Amino acid sequence: MLPNKLRKGQLPTKICATCGRPFEYRKKWRANWEEVKYCGEKCQRNRSATDLAPGGPASGQPL
Repeated sequence: MLPNKLRKGQLPTKICATCGRPFEYRKKWRANWEEVKYCGEKCQRNRSATDLAPGGPASGQPL
């Protein structure tokens, strides 16, 4: 569980499962931050194309 008050320098980050870029916590994700996997809607829509491709960010291999 995240604290109620987060400062800009203290925001947790994750790596997007589609594009492999880091993204920061957003207020709208407060209720389900643990389940968030994608940095935005575009990556969520395109997840099947890169998540299933060999050598993609989800495979754990560097690009």
